Amino acid sequence: MGKTLTEKILARASIRDSVEPGDIVEADIDLVMGTDVMMPLSFEIMGHIGTDSVFDPDKVVIVLDHFAPAPNIKAAGQAKLIRECCRRFKINNLIEVGKGGVCHTIVPDMGMVTPGDLVVGSDSHTTTYGALGALSTGLGSTDIAVALTLGRLWFKVPPTIKVILEGKLPPLITGKDLILYVLGLIGADGARYKSLEFSGGVVARLDMDDRFTICNMGVEAGAKNAIIEPDQKTVEYLQRVSSRPYSLLKSDVNASYEKVIEIDCTDVEPQVAFPHSPDNVYPISRAKGIRIDQVYIGSCTNGRISDLRMAARFLKGAKVHPDVRLIVTPASQQVYLQAVREGLAEVFVKAGAAFNTPSCGACFGGHFGVMAEGETCLSTTNRNFRGRMGSKESSVYLASPAVAAVSAVMGHIADPREV
Repeated sequence: MGKTLTEKILARASIRDSVEPGDIVEADIDLVMGTDVMMPLSFEIMGHIGTDSVFDPDKVVIVLDHFAPAPNIKAAGQAKLIRECCRRFKINNLIEVGKGGVCHTIVPDMGMVTPGDLVVGSDSHTTTYGALGALSTGLGSTDIAVALTLGRLWFKVPPTIKVILEGKLPPLITGKDLILYVLGLIGADGARYKSLEFSGGVVARLDMDDRFTICNMGVEAGAKNAIIEPDQKTVEYLQRVSSRPYSLLKSDVNASYEKVIEIDCTDVEPQVAFPHSPDNVYPISRAKGIRIDQVYIGSCTNGRISDLRMAARFLKGAKVHPDVRLIVTPASQQVYLQAVREGLAEVFVKAGAAFNTPSCGACFGGHFGVMAEGETCLSTTNRNFRGRMGSKESSVYLASPAVAAVSAVMGHIADPREV
């Protein structure tokens, strides 16, 4: 029986000829990624276990992105501790404020992930890197501490669910709409500790930004990892960002899947996730007219340059509704600069939006756009749990940048196809 892409990566990393779903393997890590939220605890745990060095400083990257720039004294102290620990452990890949951005955008853009890699990160949306044909997954502080110390971890080989996206993708339907549609179909635990493998003609035609978005939100179905087979578009992306050698692993044609889900995307509408779960999804026709107080465009899900271009398309020459706050946050310094060069930043500012420095702040209710009691936000982020962006008495809807931009102008959730 053939093997899936995820199984092949775990077999390679654990130096085995093959693995089966349910096997427990001890695998070598190709990259450990940490953020400012969880790394202080990981460093504390390393102290408890007596770690005096990391397994390979060149295979570690730490990004200050959640509380960045520091919004309060406690956050500033956490960042200071991380800087001190990076000096102690000789970790040179510390991505500072003003030099990087949101981890799941800049890490692949730095060329630090390639097809076939096994990557772990101290953030659940580390699944993003599966868009490059890597097995990437989020872990807790203790596991990250062990990974930093040993460069190895145990994994249970997950079964794989294959999602085949076919048909003709309608105009204005993006990777965000597709993954929301899938989440609405299979539910928040529909892929719990499973690998979600996305394929099909629609996926083949998607650009890398949309693929990153899909894999980013695979974890919202409970997936251990989300992954897309590397192809020519993957190679072209890597040619721009990386000089590392890699292998283009693919699933065997006779690979065994726990389930195969086939979706015809021809009639998919723009999708909206209602409060308070990313799988509480309805077509835009069910959401039109819902009043909003704030719109947020950004995050590791939809803060890339193509997302900002899409939003600017609907905001150029328009004005944000007087009852709405629009916050636009590019996901990296590179995206920020490109937005300035292309005139997108000017479009946002003239429309009445706040154009922020790269940060995760608003996405998780840290800063740069915290919601008050009774307020409603339409966001391009990945989660809308109760209290996710601020008050537990606020509400968050999730949608694509096109839906978000049009809604910011209209003052309520609106369908970009009607503009």
